[in-house]
Formats: sequence, structure tokens, C-alpha cells
Amino acid sequence: MAGVFATAWGGAAARTWNRHRSAVRSFGSWAHLDDLEAGLERRAEKTGPRAPAPGPAQLDALCGRRPDLPLRERTLWRLLYESGAGVKAVLSLNVEDLDLADRRAPAGRTWVSWRSETARLLPGLLADRTRGPVFLSDRRPGPGRTPAPADLCPDTGRRRLSYERAEYLFKGATRSLDPEAAGYTLGRPRHRAAERAPHMLSDRA
Repeated sequence: MAGVFATAWGGAAARTWNRHRSAVRSFGSWAHLDDLEAGLERRAEKTGPRAPAPGPAQLDALCGRRPDLPLRERTLWRLLYESGAGVKAVLSLNVEDLDLADRRAPAGRTWVSWRSETARLLPGLLADRTRGPVFLSDRRPGPGRTPAPADLCPDTGRRRLSYERAEYLFKGATRSLDPEAAGYTLGRPRHRAAERAPHMLSDRA
């Protein structure tokens, strides 16, 4: 179990590691598997202020240095920066709800709005899709792991990109920008964007 856990979360921040470790402990207790967490030591969580998350200029530089970055990641990160919206709200967007002309989409009780760079990237990401999740996983779900219909693209058969996977990819790509070399969480650029432009996430009429 320890090897599988380390493969999945070995590069995660201490708080993320500890959160998933707690989930394993809870499951082990419920299933009466006392040794399930063997070898999974709790990690010390750092306290105190961290350096600011990378800004738009650093994001431009990151994408410029990494021509191999998938269009999905570049679009997601740019949308988070430009909108100031929450990660879950952005990942919950569906193609059929996008108003590409007005650069906005409904997300619960709010509107998620974006700017020119996201507007430039979105058409390429969507291709010919007209429905289903905007951000999709790389592969189709395996047998026995079929998601809810709302989280499955009817055209490609792929599921909605998960928060955990999206954050894992962002942390891996931003380790070189983080003074602590741990990589940034997806929530931090969102908070920074919201501080710069709080008007971009407003209540729906």
C-alpha cells in the first residue's frame, strides 16, 4: 500500500499528503485493516507566509519555456488567472453553457468571466465539441469506473478532469517557480487573480 500511495501522492505538498493519508486511515479502520497505513508517516506541514504565486508574466514565461504543455493545461491556468473563479467552478463548466461572444459562463449562482487570452485558447480546446465538460481527462474511464452522465463527454467518452489531477499537473509544472520547489496549488493563482480583479466574479442577475 505504501508504494502505491507514494506513487500517487509522493510529490504532493505535506497538507495534501496528510489529507489523503487520513482518508486511508479512516478506510483501514472501517475495513479492520490495521496495517493499511504502514509506512505512511505523517509529514510536517510548514507554517508562515509563502512567496506569492506566479503571476501572468510568469505564466507566460512558463508556457513559453514549455512548448510541450498541453492546450488543456494552458487554457485552464489562463482561465483561472483571468477569471478569479474557484477551481471547482471552472472545472464544472460545460461546453453548451459557454457564451464565447460575451466571454462568460454560468457556474452555480455566479458568472465566470474571462479575457482575451482565454478567448483565444478556448476554440482550439473545444474543437468540434458542442456539449459535455470543457476540461476532460486524458483517457476514458476504465471498467467499473463510469462517472455520472453529467461528468462524461458524449462525443469522446472521456470524463471531466478532476481537481486532484489538475492540481498535480500544475504543481509539477510550477516547481521551478516555487522557492520551496514544491510547486503551487491551483487555488493560489485563483486567489491572487481575485485580489487583482474582484469584479470579474459577480453574482448572477
